[in-house]
Amino acid sequence: MEQLTPEFLATGFLWFAAFLFSVTVHEAAHAFVAWRLGDPTAYEGGQVTLNPLPHVQREPVGTILVPVISYAIGGWMIGWASAPYDPIWADRHPKRAAWMALAGPVSNLLIVLLTALVIRGGMLFGVLAAPSDTSPGLTGLVQAASSGPWEAAATLLSVLFALNVLLFAFNLLPLPPLDGSGCLPLVLPEAAARKWNDTLREPGFSLLGLLVAWKVFGYVFWPVLVLMLNLLYPGMGWHLS
Repeated sequence: MEQLTPEFLATGFLWFAAFLFSVTVHEAAHAFVAWRLGDPTAYEGGQVTLNPLPHVQREPVGTILVPVISYAIGGWMIGWASAPYDPIWADRHPKRAAWMALAGPVSNLLIVLLTALVIRGGMLFGVLAAPSDTSPGLTGLVQAASSGPWEAAATLLSVLFALNVLLFAFNLLPLPPLDGSGCLPLVLPEAAARKWNDTLREPGFSLLGLLVAWKVFGYVFWPVLVLMLNLLYPGMGWHLS
């Protein structure tokens, strides 16, 4: 359990803002693509929106309780949200359902890219700077060039970058119930895609998938984060310690 200092609480507020924004965009992307491809379930539930409230109301445990507890224990946030869809529509159109699944991780990748553009723009204008070493922690991936309000902005940008790399990489693991498993029908024949979607609905299969994903995720996230940081800061030589 981390000590509840003012600095820890302030950083926690930035973590929560980044987390809630990121999962809202992720689920809104699922909902929007499903709606445009013929399933209005999430749209009618009010989830084609960047307003976090409908997403929080649907998953209060995953969007509030678990993130707060994970931050209090480990100093970083994890959690979840969800968007409803029509399983009959998914059975009839497995390829469309796969595009819906892919939309969430792609939205997180877009946030990574936009955050990188803001960071590089801040460096160009002299208000942000690259970290002084290659092991600054997830809240220090970019630094303020001087003390002041840009310090909070640098922390928020660091968290946004790292958190959305995490959400992108984790959700693309091809294990149920993660989005990566829902993307597989894009490369499967339609009959096989339907059978695969039927398999994904087995509760035991999803529980096994989560357990495996939790075990292997560290082997995926850190290399992806290092790759993204080397693209953000060419020549710094980020590497796995």
